[in-house]
Amino acid sequence: MKKILILMVLGVFLLSGALLSASSDEQVQDEYDEDTYGPKDPIVWEKPVKSVVFDHKVHTMTAELDCDSCHDDLFEMEAGAAEANEDFTMATLYEGGYCGSCHDGSTAFASNTRCTTCHIGVRGQARLLGESGAVEKTH
Repeated sequence: MKKILILMVLGVFLLSGALLSASSDEQVQDEYDEDTYGPKDPIVWEKPVKSVVFDHKVHTMTAELDCDSCHDDLFEMEAGAAEANEDFTMATLYEGGYCGSCHDGSTAFASNTRCTTCHIGVRGQARLLGESGAVEKTH
């Protein structure tokens, strides 16, 4: 009887240790290094259409791209530089510029499909940014 009790206690300790180890591994994976993966917060563009969201994490961690994949050929490293360009339009994306370089239907979903993946709308932007009372506008 004592052996069974000792084995049960030992089993509980081993299980507890395994759970704690798994928990600490999750914390390490949850850490985000902006130098490696880009800004943690999503970018919300107002152009070519208001409320377009770009998330570096999706592209760097999930798609395993590095910064050089897009910077400096497709996008300058400076925040807001693309929006300042006159050719930062959906037509340019459809023709393979900017995001459309990869979002061509072959490398990644095409720029003219799955619109709500990037276009979250004014209400979506308000939720993302924690604002309330936003009014939906059409484009």
